[in-house]
Amino acid sequence: MDVEKKKKEILFSREDIQKRVEELGEEIRKDYADKNLLAVSLLKGSFIFAADLVREIAAPVRVEFMTTSSYGHGEESCGKVKVLADLNFDLTGYDVLIVDDIADTGITMEFVLKHLKLKNPKSIKSCVLLDKPSRRKTELEADYVGFTIPDKFIVGYGLNYGDYYRNVPYIFAFVD
Repeated sequence: MDVEKKKKEILFSREDIQKRVEELGEEIRKDYADKNLLAVSLLKGSFIFAADLVREIAAPVRVEFMTTSSYGHGEESCGKVKVLADLNFDLTGYDVLIVDDIADTGITMEFVLKHLKLKNPKSIKSCVLLDKPSRRKTELEADYVGFTIPDKFIVGYGLNYGDYYRNVPYIFAFVD
């Protein structure tokens, strides 16, 4: 793979991410004390973040998964969200927290928030590891944010380049 020869700029180390995920987990635990928390991980990108996050929430959490697509294999969102695998149950009585890897254009999260509101949750909020507000095409502001980042194409810790690099334990950008 030619990308192996490219230089990498590490934006967030494994330790940086771990510390911030612990902080988010504690904040969410406090906010959802005595609530019926349902964490919805948006696949594929959020699976590592969601797994780490729910382990840091020292309270009962139901975890479910949705698969959406707006990128394919490219670096740019196509702007149209497809639900590839949905939640197939009524969310009545649940306080839903949608967990995603990144809020870039905001289109996916905005779509999922509207989509899941139709399933009658008690409340619904969003949590993203990374927020890239410079590319926003919606009014979306995530309720919980790990890190705010500049307009760079980033990879690692669940975020992919093509079909690879999701397993890298830190977040980086390729440098020209």
